[in-house]
Amino acid sequence: MFSEEQIDMPERGRTQHVRIAHLAAPVFRALGNGDLAAANAMSPVPLSAYFAGPEWRGVWQMRSKQVEQDPASAAWVTGVIWDERQQVAVGRAGYHGPPDSSGMVEIGYAVDPAYRRRGYARAALEALLQRAAREPQVRTVRVTISPDNVASYQLASQYGFTEVGEQWDDEDGLEIIYEVDAQRR
Repeated sequence: MFSEEQIDMPERGRTQHVRIAHLAAPVFRALGNGDLAAANAMSPVPLSAYFAGPEWRGVWQMRSKQVEQDPASAAWVTGVIWDERQQVAVGRAGYHGPPDSSGMVEIGYAVDPAYRRRGYARAALEALLQRAAREPQVRTVRVTISPDNVASYQLASQYGFTEVGEQWDDEDGLEIIYEVDAQRR
């Protein structure tokens, strides 16, 4: 079973229906191993080879371990951005985990380069913010962005995210931390 966040977004004069389909531990494991056939046998939506490729493998391995240790986190962590109209998986999005003790969730999203600049990151961000606003235990939404990722910063700033600090990530390097009140929307 999976949960999903949904959003309708305008794109070039028409409404685009996007949902985030959450994955179960065996799908994370298969993707982390680069086994697209096994992942597709269990995934709620069909995935392209890009999902099992080297760029995202580390994320899937991390989420696999996380969900194995805390099965309830599967409803929160990284899922698939699914375009309902085109019936295609275009990226990944979700929270880094359930809300922490202070009510903070951190979001992350990435769009397959073949589908960038079409509103998918915006649609995923909107869906994640809407879910956070509906969840009573969520008070703050965080996103971390590399200083050179201008497009992601420009998107987040449109939703009221403000800079609160910076951190070093072993995988991504320097990241600027931005937060917004979950109920602000």
